[in-house]
Amino acid sequence: MTSLLLAVIYLIFVSLGLPDSLLGSGWPKMQMVFGVPSSYAGYVSMTICGMTVISSLVSPRLIRRFHTKWIVIVSIGLTVLGLLGFSCATSYWMLFLAAVPYGLGAGSIDTAVNHYVAEHYPSSVMNFLHCFYGVGAVISPYIMSLALRTARWNEGYRWTAFLQTGILLVCVLSLPLWKQNESREAEADRKDGAGIAETLRVPGVVLTMLAFFAYCSGEATSFLWVPSYFAGTKAGLSDERIASFGALIFGGLMLGRVISGFVSNRLGDRKLIRIGAAVELVGLLLVLLPFESYIPAAIGYLVTGTGMGPIYPSIEHMAPANFGRRYGASVIGLQMTAAYVGAMLMPMAFGQLQQAVGIGVLPLFLLTAAAGNILLLEMAYGRMREQ
Repeated sequence: MTSLLLAVIYLIFVSLGLPDSLLGSGWPKMQMVFGVPSSYAGYVSMTICGMTVISSLVSPRLIRRFHTKWIVIVSIGLTVLGLLGFSCATSYWMLFLAAVPYGLGAGSIDTAVNHYVAEHYPSSVMNFLHCFYGVGAVISPYIMSLALRTARWNEGYRWTAFLQTGILLVCVLSLPLWKQNESREAEADRKDGAGIAETLRVPGVVLTMLAFFAYCSGEATSFLWVPSYFAGTKAGLSDERIASFGALIFGGLMLGRVISGFVSNRLGDRKLIRIGAAVELVGLLLVLLPFESYIPAAIGYLVTGTGMGPIYPSIEHMAPANFGRRYGASVIGLQMTAAYVGAMLMPMAFGQLQQAVGIGVLPLFLLTAAAGNILLLEMAYGRMREQ
């Protein structure tokens, strides 16, 4: 029964990742159909992120009132509604309407399932969980590619909605499996959870939020700008080769989380974060080496992503242990909010920076974000030890 529930939880995170690559994959065609500038994709993405921030903030209250299984079912239902809304859009403004339920659903799933796994499972499960998010994010570009080749971009969203509906049905059928973790003690802890305002006063919470902001600023910026780094700093590369470099950080993240899944229970979350940060530093130093060839930089970004891999899930998994079960849900909700704000704002901020000083500044920007993340986490650990 435990293995079956874990399989369902992993499938839920596949569903979380499924829609996330659709906008980027379909936008070149969507832009032409709607007759809008390329930059207008950013407004839709920001709307989704904004809704996700809102749902992350209200998720602790939802977790106190409802079981995770019901939050998951309603949230996946919202993402299905959003995907169908995208598939039916005939004007640019309609994308904003569809972005609302999609963003709200995504944030609630992320916070609720992260909290549930942090409460009931070891660190290895959290790392593997975030690998399965990557599986979903890898699948969706192929769905959109097939739609563009055989039908229209709308069908890419519609087919993904059908796939999400199938996952939703699996979640409905799995409802009895969730009872294994619904003890009276867990029920009391869930309903006795602290609110956002109270949680913000707990020593170390704000510092971990800032650390999460720094980490996700670097991660999201690297997702968007690594291909541009190679285009602007390495001569003689084809467009196809440059585009392929977009997978370096993402592939490294998945590799890092797979490795961490096997060793995290033995090493512990804090040690895993410190090792990951050290590996990330090595990767960025490789990128900074003054070679004309693109190969050292490509290896460097892959190593950077591998180092990043365990940081996000390990910070999430530590929340109940660091701050107590009473504050666990609110801490994770606040951390997710900080993460989404960083992912929403900093890639655009870096876009302005590189326009002024050049794309070659990317590894230094990522180095600053990584240093800020680990420094803030160590400060948070110090504050918690003082209590």
